[in-house]
Amino acid sequence: MDTLFLMNSLWVMVSTVLVILMLGGFILLETGSTRMKNAGHIAGKTILTFGIGSIVFWAVGYGLIFGEGNPLIGLSDFFYSGYDIEGLPLSGSVFFLFQLAFAGISLTIAFGGFAERAKLAAYLVFATLFSVIVYPPIAHWIWGGGWLAEMGQQDFAGSTVVHLTGAMAALAATILLKPRIGKFNKDGSANNLAGHNQVFTALSVLLLWVGWFGFNAGSTLSVDGALFGFVAINTNLAASAGTVAAMIVSWMVLGKADVPMMLNGALAGLVAITASCAFVDTWAAVLIGFIAGILVFYSIRFFESKGIDDPIAALSVHGAAGVWGTLSTGFFATKELATVGQPGLFYGGGLHQLGVQALGVISSGAFAFIVSFILLSLMKKFMNGLRVTEEEEIIGLDMSEHGSYGYPELVNAKQQTF
Repeated sequence: MDTLFLMNSLWVMVSTVLVILMLGGFILLETGSTRMKNAGHIAGKTILTFGIGSIVFWAVGYGLIFGEGNPLIGLSDFFYSGYDIEGLPLSGSVFFLFQLAFAGISLTIAFGGFAERAKLAAYLVFATLFSVIVYPPIAHWIWGGGWLAEMGQQDFAGSTVVHLTGAMAALAATILLKPRIGKFNKDGSANNLAGHNQVFTALSVLLLWVGWFGFNAGSTLSVDGALFGFVAINTNLAASAGTVAAMIVSWMVLGKADVPMMLNGALAGLVAITASCAFVDTWAAVLIGFIAGILVFYSIRFFESKGIDDPIAALSVHGAAGVWGTLSTGFFATKELATVGQPGLFYGGGLHQLGVQALGVISSGAFAFIVSFILLSLMKKFMNGLRVTEEEEIIGLDMSEHGSYGYPELVNAKQQTF
């Protein structure tokens, strides 16, 4: 076993740990962006559903993505047992864990559309179904040698596979669950159901930002040539540009530099650069992130104007920015860096790669939304609904689903006041 193999394995294992720790960032993001009465529920269900997703990925998900099969789905390598993979420059076990972490992140994004109103049972069932039926086919198409991979789809670390897939499942969920009580007035105007802790959300973005170095730079799967350093630079620049852009546009439109919007801008920049981080020059990474920061501002306002209640902004941060990030390689992928597919429009590649990227967005996004909508509709029918009762929603999911509050001292103090 040579030194490079061991170094690659160590690097990707460290990256895997960073990606799994991003779940902590998502716990703080979703908790801070919602109300106190649901905090414990959100934290607990995130850990529980990652556990379910991990077992399902081990049993069938990995095989459906990377197993031998056909252009649509893998049909082997179920119940992965730790063997190495021929031609892979690192430990097969480490690669398996790395891919498991990505599947877990996509599942967590999907659950953004459930926030503050879904039954715990809905999370448990959909975690299983998403990990078998929704995520693996798309991952196989692009990363597992499927039909989009054969066409040269460029998605280095998952703007489409992870983020758009999760966002489209979230869209299906939020449509079927309908808005939270009090979100919209009879005239269609929206009320601000503000999250209870902006410090949590800011800390979550920092944790996710750091974790993204494992997400993107770890996707090099190797230390040979130190490409991971270049990928990390592009990742950081895009996040920074997204933050600044969202601050500027919110200040210009709202008259104030909106803190949640700045944080969403950072995340949008990270999501957008995820597809292209290894394929574009640094100046393009700044532009990609900056456009993502502007896009997320208007996307959030658009969905709200259509009566769609998205407490975590999953549709905009992961959906709209995921679409832009995937398309961006069709413009900016350079001849030297485009190790997959062809150069982008601005580097002499014409419209070909942009067309492939657009096809990947449309097919993957449509599949994730339609399949998720069908699955959730069936669940709604056979599980006596996906949503808690009005009384349970008003009380909060901490108490109605778990029998205890995430902040028991604060709740008890309030009760003693009255």
